[in-house]
Amino acid sequence: MNDADHPHIRITRGEGGEVEAEGAIDQFAAALLQRAGFISQPMLWGTWYRLPFDLGKQWENEHATYSAAMLRAARYHVGLDPDLRSDPPDTSAPPSTPRRTKAAMTTQPTLRGPRR
Repeated sequence: MNDADHPHIRITRGEGGEVEAEGAIDQFAAALLQRAGFISQPMLWGTWYRLPFDLGKQWENEHATYSAAMLRAARYHVGLDPDLRSDPPDTSAPPSTPRRTKAAMTTQPTLRGPRR
């Protein structure tokens, strides 16, 4: 059997609808998953890697696809459920997040009366 037939890390949608990563996840793979938005939760049987709940399927699909691309770039064998693939499959940059404009980040001067 080929290594591609049995991926070392699988990213799937669980029975409860959550997106989770399972398999041979070492410290570096865990760091890549965290960078892609996954959180880790210690459990009795090990560590559970999952995306946050209730952020929408589009968001989950984008982050699952991005994490699979990062893991593959690091030479991990990754299996990604077909229903988690985002459209279009552009994984050259992380998924976009709302950004504040420069005007919103700068402080606006307050209007005061003349100094005495």
